Amino acid sequence: MTFGARVLKSGIAVTLALYISVLVGYTPPVIAGVAAIFAMQPSIYRSWRYFLEQLQTNTLGAVLALVAGMIFSNDPVAVGIVCILAIMICLKLKMEETVGLTLVTVIAVMEASGQWDFALNRFLLSLIGIGSAFLINITFFPPRPRVQFVKQIESIFFKMSLLLRTVISDEIKESVFRDEKQALEGALKSLTDKYTLFEEELHKLKRAKFSEARHLVVYKQMLHTLHKGMEVLEAVEEHYFQATRTPEIDREFDRHLEKLIKFHEHVLLKFENKLKADISESAVIEVENERFLKQLMSRYADASDGDLRLSIVAAAMYDYGYQTGRLNKLVEQFDRGAEDKENELLESVSSWITKK
Repeated sequence: MTFGARVLKSGIAVTLALYISVLVGYTPPVIAGVAAIFAMQPSIYRSWRYFLEQLQTNTLGAVLALVAGMIFSNDPVAVGIVCILAIMICLKLKMEETVGLTLVTVIAVMEASGQWDFALNRFLLSLIGIGSAFLINITFFPPRPRVQFVKQIESIFFKMSLLLRTVISDEIKESVFRDEKQALEGALKSLTDKYTLFEEELHKLKRAKFSEARHLVVYKQMLHTLHKGMEVLEAVEEHYFQATRTPEIDREFDRHLEKLIKFHEHVLLKFENKLKADISESAVIEVENERFLKQLMSRYADASDGDLRLSIVAAAMYDYGYQTGRLNKLVEQFDRGAEDKENELLESVSSWITKK
């Protein structure tokens, strides 16, 4: 975990939970602090879902622990058995994420040995922690997965393009390539998680607007295209250098990969409104991509197994180019939609001024 808003908010939520606990006179306040740490989530939707799920599982766990405490007191064996039952309840309700904090509540309540007033005190401490985390998460630097997603797209593409531009020419050191590729895989996984958060917020918390749904389609294709670029890296690493090659083949692969990377970069810049739409570029790349794959397949139709490895790399490159082309079409459609909306607004303003 890197230092960011979520880390800062976790500390603030713990502080708030401890202050509230002391203010209302509930002890020990550490239970509220622990609950606040568990309850901090990466999105508003997940915070709300976690709050509701914890309310259910903590209530069931507290009741179970209170009954068990009345019968068995705080016997360690009984505490362990009740913890197992609490886990089974959480799994049965398909609320696996709530297990940790529910067990904290169960142990805290059973410590009271069946005294309902002490058990209620510990249960309310858990709720104070959960509520504090939820309140801080939605009011203090609320999560913005879409903004984070776009920034991370740019960062990942920069790292990926560097590796793609140097992998065929074999200019990059093996140790550096290995470390950078591993970091890129982790960043892609994180990006996929960000997309999931954005999709959840859009579909679960509110009815999606048309413009937001269009954003979602573009973002999904952006993510898919980056994964295809990653597949090119893996194909080159696994197959390219094991195949029989000539300097001419190396140059051909390197030139075509450079075209695809440049096209991908232009598409991302168009989405950010930093570049003019160029329809001819897309058509040229599409033709070049088809020609590259057909030429290589015809050249190695009767080749040996070692030479056929190049066709695997070529196919991965073709797919990367094809998905980039699809992304380009989505971005152009998105831009046209934004322009139409702007023109409609200008026309309505002009009409209103004319009437005045």
